[in-house]
Amino acid sequence: MITQVAEVTVPDALLGEKPADGVVVATSISTKKGTRKVPQESIRLEVGLGVAGDAHAGAWHRMVSLLPEESVDEMRELLPKLAAGDFAENILTRGLSLKDLPVGTVLEVGECELAMTQIGKKCHSDCEIHRITGKCVMPTDGVFAVVTRGGTVRPGDPVRIRR
Repeated sequence: MITQVAEVTVPDALLGEKPADGVVVATSISTKKGTRKVPQESIRLEVGLGVAGDAHAGAWHRMVSLLPEESVDEMRELLPKLAAGDFAENILTRGLSLKDLPVGTVLEVGECELAMTQIGKKCHSDCEIHRITGKCVMPTDGVFAVVTRGGTVRPGDPVRIRR
């Protein structure tokens, strides 16, 4: 005798919160372009602006920069003292290969929501890390996003892929 069991679809709301895909390791800002960013206890993200107080804030497609710490770890083999913000990233993450996500991916970062707009960037010729090591991970592993829901982001906040 064969017993068939019907496939049941359970709404996400009934399943509880999706586990985090990654986590925020550090949040950083700089007040001048072309410099390393300084780690902060938190950063405030604003729709239409990006990171409040950051030199790169403004109404453009690269409001927020994100970089996986795993990429920084690779560079630490050459420069062991690399710290959060040294690649001018606003948000350093762990546990998620950001560069493998397609442009348009929506990320929930803490209480905020970001839409990815660009993967990598051309490294400017005056990059301090590139001058020292001959290599920089931001052009290949960094991603950029616009803020679609503002709020505060802190180290320890979950990062979830929403769509």
